[in-house]
Amino acid sequence: MKCTSCALVCTAVFLCSTASAQGVSGESASQAPTSHAPRGSKLKRVVVRAPYLFNRATRYAHSMPEVPGPEITVTRKTTVVQLADQPPIIDNHQRELFDRMPGIVLAEQQNPTELNVTYRGLGNPQESEYILFMQDGIPMEMDWIGYPTLYYIPVPETISQVQMIRGGSGLLYGPEPEPAINFVSQEPSPRTTATLQQVGGDDGLYSTFDSISGAAGPVGYRADFSHRQSHGQRANGDYDLNSGDLDFDYAIDSRQKLRLAVHAYSLESGIAGFESYGQFKADPNQTTSPDDRDWEHRYTGVLAYSNQFDRRNLYVQKLWSGYQDLITRAGAYLGGSTAPIAAPVATGTTMAGQRFHYTGLDGRFIHHYGRGGAVTVGYTAYEAASPYHEFKSANPLADPYDPAGSLIYNDERGSRYAAVFAENLYRFKRFHVVTSARFNHEQIDSHETAAAHPYLVNGAWRRNVPLFGFGIGNDFGRGNETYLNISQGFRPLRYLDVASPFGKFGTVNNPDPTRYLTYEAGVHGWPLLGLYYDASVFQVTVKNSIETLPLTPTESTNVNTGDQRSRGVEAETSYDLLQLWPAPPHGKHLTLFVNASYLEAVYTSSIAAGQAGKTPPYAPRYVLKGGLTLSAAPGLKMSLVVDAVAAQYFQASDAGIGPMPAQIPAYTVVDFSGEYRFAGHWRVLGGISNLTNQEYYSRVFISGGRIEPALGRQLYAGIAYDL
Repeated sequence: MKCTSCALVCTAVFLCSTASAQGVSGESASQAPTSHAPRGSKLKRVVVRAPYLFNRATRYAHSMPEVPGPEITVTRKTTVVQLADQPPIIDNHQRELFDRMPGIVLAEQQNPTELNVTYRGLGNPQESEYILFMQDGIPMEMDWIGYPTLYYIPVPETISQVQMIRGGSGLLYGPEPEPAINFVSQEPSPRTTATLQQVGGDDGLYSTFDSISGAAGPVGYRADFSHRQSHGQRANGDYDLNSGDLDFDYAIDSRQKLRLAVHAYSLESGIAGFESYGQFKADPNQTTSPDDRDWEHRYTGVLAYSNQFDRRNLYVQKLWSGYQDLITRAGAYLGGSTAPIAAPVATGTTMAGQRFHYTGLDGRFIHHYGRGGAVTVGYTAYEAASPYHEFKSANPLADPYDPAGSLIYNDERGSRYAAVFAENLYRFKRFHVVTSARFNHEQIDSHETAAAHPYLVNGAWRRNVPLFGFGIGNDFGRGNETYLNISQGFRPLRYLDVASPFGKFGTVNNPDPTRYLTYEAGVHGWPLLGLYYDASVFQVTVKNSIETLPLTPTESTNVNTGDQRSRGVEAETSYDLLQLWPAPPHGKHLTLFVNASYLEAVYTSSIAAGQAGKTPPYAPRYVLKGGLTLSAAPGLKMSLVVDAVAAQYFQASDAGIGPMPAQIPAYTVVDFSGEYRFAGHWRVLGGISNLTNQEYYSRVFISGGRIEPALGRQLYAGIAYDL
């Protein structure tokens, strides 16, 4: 492919063109120190006249800096959501985290067990398998390579901002294809602060969040604990969630910093069950699996070291290790889960337990040169052990940790991943060019010792995947920039691509990783105080999609079935309407935001007869979001947000199942939230999710055409004290 060859040549040229020039790197030396700078470090004040430094307060409220530390994001389309600029997000209202991110599609569920997100029609949203989610640059998936599913999400009160990086995110961080979404944790405060927050609401909701932060000499600290519980909108839809974080920052000296973060999370949740289309139309609040439950635990420790050698050179090293488990009790019910019976009765259960032990390293070094140029090099290494066991029990209420049944499936799985990468940003006058290269190696192991079929998988699968990228941009006017980015990405082989408890795989099961090539061209700007805009056109070509196909009536295989293309338009804008006044009132803002995406996705080729030309699932033609946020010092925030999603297919055949229509119907949801500070330290907060009580669904399991109803209207209110 020509663009790949060009990217490789440009990478070689620009990585060799980093001879030191006189001057100072424009952005990183002029902006406020980032989170990577050691506490207490003193950087020499340097004035650089560059167009990309205009109106930075507005720009960085909506997009990432061009060089936010040891990474380079210029020419990549980015979106930033500042959680401090909106009212608190309470309960399982995941939609409110992504309202300001164009194109994101949520497959919603009523409990917080997992997060289901997809983007640009690039894959099934189930457990967000096709998107890389990170917390402070560390993958959040249970097994980043072999089982990249998401059953953990940080408590919103602990997060300062959410970053979204499109094309080329795979070159920055590795698998998955795009985008990368990074939750940035709040940092320790330089002065002592504390928060006590209590909230109650519909469906037995009770939520508490408590935190303390401060500094003692060279040490900064932050600790928080949150508990949330609800009995849910359906029987057996209850959940009980506990989460806690510890963060210690130690300034070794003016240039070096050490940070230790520990994240703990546990969740027990009922699974009210999927519904057939007939059941949903009759009563979306009925329960089809009264005894099914999930148990999850996650413990992760992160040690980060940064050294700002001087204003040109920065090194950041991260080490993380942890454990997560997922234990699911799924009953066998009389008549099946879609039978229209008032009280389903379980005749037995299957206990599935997956445990994940993971460790990773990520090191990055960046050197700034000339007036805004930078080159970064680094490596990533990751290893995980992920055993999977299933037990069959006659007891529908089997103990999750001692099922006392017969072992029906056992797979001792493992994964390894390693990568080296380099990027170069070269500036000349108002133009800038970025070249990128990343070399990936992955290995997954599967060793089945028990299964319901006679063929037991026992082997290792290894892949080497080089990736390249190229970007170019132009700063024009005051606070405007064009960008063009062409980048490769890939989705690694997963455990379920080579071995599965759900069926017998053939011996020829050996697919290639799915490859992605993203083209994106656009313009964004911040030409006025309080005004930000971004508009782009994109195309993503997908090669070697992996699907399960039957070999015989009892045997299947995962193979590369064909190709896909997604293209469209994506735009967002935000403006503080009070800036229209000749003398805008101090401390008051009335911000209008709108974002929209238009998508045309199609299968361009397939080994399945008649598949080419059809629309992939979860690729709605449009996603439109908008809202109005009022804020006024010292502490009033009110926000009204509307989400509108077009109809979308739920399976690749573009066909319905029985009476169920072929598409998930279009839906529009309205949310309201607010908070008000009084008496200096007190806050009252509240909101209404799904204000109009829209009855809809956005998540369907193909097997049997099973529907997950979305949440109806929910009210909540609470009070908080801030020290």
